Amino acid sequence: MNQDLFGNTIEENTLTIKYKKANSKSKNGAHNSTSRYKSLKESLDNDILTNWNWEAIDTTIIPENSSVITFIDLFSGAGGISVGATNAGFKKLCSVEIDSDASNTIRKNFPKSHHFETPIQDLKESDLDKVLKEERVNVIFGGPPCQGFSVAGLRNPSDPRNKLFQEYVRIVTHLQPEFVVLENVPGILTMEGGKVYKEIIKQFADAGYPNMTVRILEAATFGVPQLRTRAIFIANRLGLTNPYPKELFYKGNYKSIESSIDDLKYEERNAAINHEWTKHSHKLEERIAKIPHGGSLYETFRDAYKRQYKGVPSMTVKENHGGCHVHYELNRVLSAREMARLQTFPDDFIFTGSFKRAYWQIGNAVPCLMAEHIAKAIKIKLSKYNMQI
Repeated sequence: MNQDLFGNTIEENTLTIKYKKANSKSKNGAHNSTSRYKSLKESLDNDILTNWNWEAIDTTIIPENSSVITFIDLFSGAGGISVGATNAGFKKLCSVEIDSDASNTIRKNFPKSHHFETPIQDLKESDLDKVLKEERVNVIFGGPPCQGFSVAGLRNPSDPRNKLFQEYVRIVTHLQPEFVVLENVPGILTMEGGKVYKEIIKQFADAGYPNMTVRILEAATFGVPQLRTRAIFIANRLGLTNPYPKELFYKGNYKSIESSIDDLKYEERNAAINHEWTKHSHKLEERIAKIPHGGSLYETFRDAYKRQYKGVPSMTVKENHGGCHVHYELNRVLSAREMARLQTFPDDFIFTGSFKRAYWQIGNAVPCLMAEHIAKAIKIKLSKYNMQI
């Protein structure tokens, strides 16, 4: 028996046990992290009783007669999903984000769509309707933070632990898009022995989206030069199977970290393009020089000042209060622009605020290219559906 974050005793289901076994065998480092969620992913993909309603879509071929698909981006952060969906040909209508720096970044890079800089619980349906006017919303993307999620909280509308998720459901219920996409960390799938994610699926079913499915997607399989896994929930109200993009790359041909950032290696600091990084003292540089690939400057906080490997995708990039991952060759941390490249943001996408705030925005984003392929899968599915009606 185990306890959840709130001290409640829980029983482990098969999914949780398999995840823990797989995780206990893996080691730190880019060479092994692809297998971290392998067992959990296989368990979900092979669950033909409760997670059967999905199909893999080839996103390399888009129908020529594809109609314009509209979307809104909730909990948008700096806009990784917005970039990806826009690149897939979607039309962005609006976004919602509480952080001021991320909101400024969104407004700078998406000047033609409306942005609400507000707590989502303060966003009224009438405010949305006023901005959207007669525009129909086809897809809602969003990633409500999962910190503090509990089954008890999800079932109690007044419980603050689930407030942000309930607000997401509220807006979906009001706008009734054809598709809903919710992204989160894979850890949400094992919270309270798997009961939390099943409750999420139940609540979307109650909102008119039956047969929601969830899969673990690896960003590197879509050409992202970074190992980054996300849990992707998809549901629709059209009675269709939920489309997920087919994997395009595999461990043998993943894009390497240097394929994306090597040209920036000796470039001088340049705030105009976010090519800035934490300044190191000479003493700290000497300590960094001794860090082996996959090793960290610290024993306790091993994700901070951790040296990247060369020849493979980067390890998952994080902000870590300025203590980002260390360059694979140089004795410094990655710059904000290098991190943005690893998240597949284009070079003309500029982040506002200090470079440390840029780190935060980039580290919390969904890789743009991954989001693009998710959007393309939905576009293909919707296009085929519209041709049949």
